[in-house]
Parts: sequence; C-alpha cells; structure tokens
Amino acid sequence: MALKNSREANYPEWYQNVVAAADMAENSASPGCMVIKPWGYGIWENIRNIFDEKIKETGHENCYFPMFIPLSFFQKEAEHVEGFAKEMAVVTHSRLGMKDGKLVPQSPLDEPLIVRPTSEAIIADSFAKWVKSYRDLPVLVNQWANVVHWEMRPRLFLRTREFLWQEGHTAHATAEEAEAETKQMLEVYRDVAENALALPVLVGRKPEHEKFPGAVDTYCIEAMMQDGKALQAGTSHFLGQNFAKSANISFINSEGKSEYAYTTSWGVSTRLIGGVIMTHADDEGMVVPPRIAPYQVILVPVIKDEANRQAITEYIEKIKAMLKTLMPFGEKIRIKIDNRNKSSVDKFWDWTRKGAPIICEIGMRDVEGQKVMVKERLKLGTPEGKEIVGLNDFVAGVCARLEAIQKEMFERAKKRLYDNIRTDITTHEEFEKYFSNSNRFIKDGDKDAVAFVRGKWSGDKNSEELLKALKITIRCIPFDQSGTKGECLLTGAKDATIDVIYARSY
Repeated sequence: MALKNSREANYPEWYQNVVAAADMAENSASPGCMVIKPWGYGIWENIRNIFDEKIKETGHENCYFPMFIPLSFFQKEAEHVEGFAKEMAVVTHSRLGMKDGKLVPQSPLDEPLIVRPTSEAIIADSFAKWVKSYRDLPVLVNQWANVVHWEMRPRLFLRTREFLWQEGHTAHATAEEAEAETKQMLEVYRDVAENALALPVLVGRKPEHEKFPGAVDTYCIEAMMQDGKALQAGTSHFLGQNFAKSANISFINSEGKSEYAYTTSWGVSTRLIGGVIMTHADDEGMVVPPRIAPYQVILVPVIKDEANRQAITEYIEKIKAMLKTLMPFGEKIRIKIDNRNKSSVDKFWDWTRKGAPIICEIGMRDVEGQKVMVKERLKLGTPEGKEIVGLNDFVAGVCARLEAIQKEMFERAKKRLYDNIRTDITTHEEFEKYFSNSNRFIKDGDKDAVAFVRGKWSGDKNSEELLKALKITIRCIPFDQSGTKGECLLTGAKDATIDVIYARSY
C-alpha cells in the first residue's frame, strides 16, 4: 500500500503525497494558504501545548497583540522593513462598494495597515508605554498567533502565505541579561525539537547576512531532512537596543539615568510539522512521534459476524478504560476507537498513512483469549511490527512501548544527521565538486548523498553572492568552534578560522 511516489523516485512529490494521504492539510481557495485538517492541527496542538508549558516555566506570560500594524511603525525601523518588504500584505481600504455591477474597494484608509508579518514593531510600541523604570524590567511575554508572509512558491506547512506560530518578546535592563534570555529560549527550542518531535538539531549562530532584520545576533536550530537539505526549525534573536531606540523603549536606571532597554524575540511555527514529515515519514505515509501524535493508540474493531459486535465493542471499551489511567511522558494517554463504517483493512491503512504510533485490531478471537493484536507503525512490514499480546501485559507495557518508539525515532534521525555531516572536504575545489550534485533521498549507508558540510569560512563580505551562485547557504556557525585554521571552502582563502555548516535548504 505504498504511496504513489517514493522518496527515492520523487522526493518533492512524495512529500505532497504524505500530507494528502495522512489527511493533514490541503490547499485553500485563498491562493497560497492552507486548510489544516484535524490530524495536522492535532499535531500542532500538541507541539503548541508542549512549547507553551516550557515557555511558561521560564517565566513568560501569554498575551495577544493586533494583527494590523500601522505602516508608520515599520517606517521607524528601516532595516526591519527592508527585510520584510517583499513579503508584506497591506490593507489600504476599509470597505467594498458597487461600481458598474462589480465590487470595488472604497474608503481609503488614512494610513495603510500591514498585516502582521512579525510583531516586533507593534509590541515595541506597547513596551514603550509599559516600561518607565528599571523596576518594570524584565518584560517577558509570548503570543500564539497567525502571521502573513506573501510567499510566491507556497508548499503546505513549509511555506504558506498565512501560517501559525509562537513569538516571544522580552525587554531587559542589560545586554547581558537579554543575550542570556536569547540563548535560554534557543535551548528550550532544542529541547522540545529533540525530545518531543524526535528532531535532532544543530545549534549555532547565523552569519551576518542571514540574521533577522534589525537583530544584533540571531541564533538557530537546524535539522536535516531525509534528502540532506536543511530546515531552520527555530530562531532566537538578540535585538540589542535597535528596536528600543526606534520605539523609544527607555527607562530610568538604578542610578537615575535614562537609557534604552535591550530586547529579544524568538519563534517557531507550523513549519515544524513539515520538518517532522520530512524527517520521519516513509514510503507508506506519515510516522508521528508518540509525544505529539493526536492519538497514540488506535483501537480498530474487526467484526466479521454481526452477532459478535456487542462482545467486541464491550471488550474494546474495557481496553480503553484500562488505558485511560496511564500517563506516558507524564501526560494522559490519547486513545481513539475507530467505529467508522469502513472495513478494518481500510481503517488500518488510514491510520498507517496518518502515522498513528500503535494500531490495535480487536476481533472475536482476541475477546475470547483476552488478547490484543498490536501493530507498531514504526515497525510496519517487519516481523516485530505485529504481535499478539495478553490484555494485562499490553496495558502494563504500553507506556514503555510508546517511549521506546519515541526514542527509536530520535536515534534513527540522529544517526542520519551525524552520518551525513561531511568533515573531510577541506578545499574549495572539493567543495564545489560536492555541491555540483543534486540532493536526493539518503538511503542507509549512502555515503555519496549531498547533505551537510562542516568546514571553514573566511567571513568574506561577498559570501552571500557566492552562496547564491552555488545555490547553498551557511546554516549556522556552531557554538563548538575548533579554533583551527584552514582553507575557506567558499572563497579558497587559506587562513579561514570560522567553522560553519554549509547545506542546501528549504
């Protein structure tokens, strides 16, 4: 029951097929936008809930700011506007009217409104009202919202004109405190990516030409997809006093002097779901890490004789009642009984394509023997992927089973990541030859696939144009620098000292 396109045959088409077969999302009648369907949104809800708890644990509170931002707010920060100008959606009129039988915009606004691409500008305006003294600091807020980037080449979850995200914003009395905040939230992102999404990441700082518009420093987590391309999975920005100066976020310090606050911002989005798909899905469909699966255990009745329906139904309800007391990962287990009017075979393949971690098929033989037919999505097609287990043993072991699935998914992805970071490319000539090849699905043991290269960079100011010519990017400057010298892989300069990660990206 494999998908129409395999990862090896056509990776981009395979991705779209996974989303469709798992019934996660679809393109909307609004161009460039998507409808997130219940299974896809359920994954997002679980990601959101895990992040929300972690964010609140670090002292932040949730709030909400308007999605319409006066154009003048952006005009105060030229660098920020330049970074987002091509992606902005602008509201210029307040209503529609009829003219020659057609609807046309009427009542031009006195000032155009930008549909939120990110909220630094309008949140800075509020911070300026809230912060008067050093006693008002720090300000630690977070919001869950939708944003609009006018993407020209949309792809479900990865790039759509409207998407969902979390954005945190803080203000501090000192640069040291603000930078510590930036790195603290980066660590939260790494923790959730690896321990909830089973998404191993590299951590580091963005080069100058890849920084968030207006930031002093941008830090990031970078993941490797199954075709060797990178996906930026989260960013955290130290904004210095740039936004504080443009919005006049000033305060009287402990010495009675006025100074500008230091601000930060940080965010992740529904793009993470695209990363989960491209990290874990296979040629049969989606595979969802148990921690973020909308349902972790699916109970499928197998009714071949209507006379047995009641007995099977009661047995399944008994199993559900026993499971409901369990708490894998410290949270209540999520269970679904599939009573749809479809064959048990069709139901199994529906949940297989959705990537539900555990699918249990329950027939009359199971009722009579007090057994459970257990199928693990991660082990589909292997001898270990299907087993008949006693009811009490199944219930007693299901938490450990889910946790083992979560761990194995992470370890598989981690192995792929570290097996495909090339460190043996040391010259510009080798580098160009390596990236002259196209990316492809990385099979186990494939040592020739194009993926990540860790090597030297001189920091040349022309790097952005050189990278564009090679159609690659510098993903990050890892924190664990070697301190050695070598040949810059991008320019050929002989005394380069900066270690970076080079890759193609989404």
